[in-house]
Amino acid sequence: MNTPAPAAAKKPAVLKEDAMWLQKEMINANYMDLAQAHSQNRKVAATFVPGNLNELLMCFDFARSLPETNALQNGMRKKSGKFIMDAERDGHSEDVCTYVKADLGMMQGGEIGPTGDPLPRPDVLLLSYTGCFTFMKWFELIRHKYGCETVMLHVPYQGEGKIAPNMRDYVVRQLKEEVIPTLERVSGVKFDIDRLRQYMKESAKAEEDLVKVLQSAKNRPSPIDGYFGAVYYIGPIFTAFRGTPEASEYYRVLRNEIEERVRQGKGPVTPDGDMGEEKYRLIVEGPPNWTHFRDFWKMFYDEGAVVVSSTYAKVGGLYDFGFRHDPDHPLESLAEYCLGCYTNLNLPSRVDMICKYIEDYQADGLLINSIKSCNSFSAGQLLILREVEKRTGKPAAFIETDLVDPRYFSAANVKNRLESYFQMVKQKRTAQLAGAH
Repeated sequence: MNTPAPAAAKKPAVLKEDAMWLQKEMINANYMDLAQAHSQNRKVAATFVPGNLNELLMCFDFARSLPETNALQNGMRKKSGKFIMDAERDGHSEDVCTYVKADLGMMQGGEIGPTGDPLPRPDVLLLSYTGCFTFMKWFELIRHKYGCETVMLHVPYQGEGKIAPNMRDYVVRQLKEEVIPTLERVSGVKFDIDRLRQYMKESAKAEEDLVKVLQSAKNRPSPIDGYFGAVYYIGPIFTAFRGTPEASEYYRVLRNEIEERVRQGKGPVTPDGDMGEEKYRLIVEGPPNWTHFRDFWKMFYDEGAVVVSSTYAKVGGLYDFGFRHDPDHPLESLAEYCLGCYTNLNLPSRVDMICKYIEDYQADGLLINSIKSCNSFSAGQLLILREVEKRTGKPAAFIETDLVDPRYFSAANVKNRLESYFQMVKQKRTAQLAGAH
């Protein structure tokens, strides 16, 4: 009698909140939408996450593709390593942003998107320039490949830490004179400002609920993780869904779910279930690593560390500082949205923001995840670290990974640095308690 071979040990199923499943369905539905766009005679726009004009693109019936999202989704699905190496063999430097290389490598492989659905050729590239010069080169390469039209919205940098009226006017003028006429011509759809107002009403509704979710982390224990959990929460609003009734519904469900966790005194849901005791409350600066996302998160919750707020969860808008899309001033509102993205802020503003988070969320300190291939986040991070330590008296630490290049994630190195950081936080607390007595 043949004895069956023992089954391979299966990775335990990842636990997700209802809202996380809903978010996953929405992202997958957008990939399906893109796959069918051209067969349904719809035009396709490619654009980036920070400062994206999703409500405006919807006014012209564009299906919306976001190259960064494609790269990170491929990273989470362990597909990006090969794409990056393909792009490097094609002549791209090791130091080029790995989002770019993952995207270009995917195109070389026949434009099959992260979900296995084909990605269509874009009909227009809409570049809203918010603080990342790489975006310009990236779209230059895509335009070279597809020969499609590019429209650029130039967004001035917040060098003095505030949005001046002339900056806003400059962006609005470009919207009126360049962006909208180009989108009308490519799509064949006439611009309707009332349609834009309607989308903005939905945006503001969703933004209100998202802020309540993010600020729920002020509770002890925090019912959410404001970094690893927040990347799921921000998915719909930062991509192709802001302005849709589906996004409003998603954020309503999410807010109810999180408020229920607060009532029950529960901590965040992790991939392994409810988090245990909350021992450390952290603020994190910089994007996460996507290729080892679950392992990276586990290093935190295994130690009882929860991220109560993060700068990365604000790359698509500083809603927690009061900004809402305003249907009464739609074009001005789009301009302010682009101008106010995190990557468009100067270093003093970023330091102020982190210090405020440490105070408001009663955090134990700051952790910076410096991304090897991302200049727009990594420039000035050591300065940020020193300033925040000086101003708050709280310990800060530095780890290094990459966005979607698995070669630059050293689990042992990251784990060692995290463990010594948690040790440092513990010692600092003990010293403070001793001082208080």
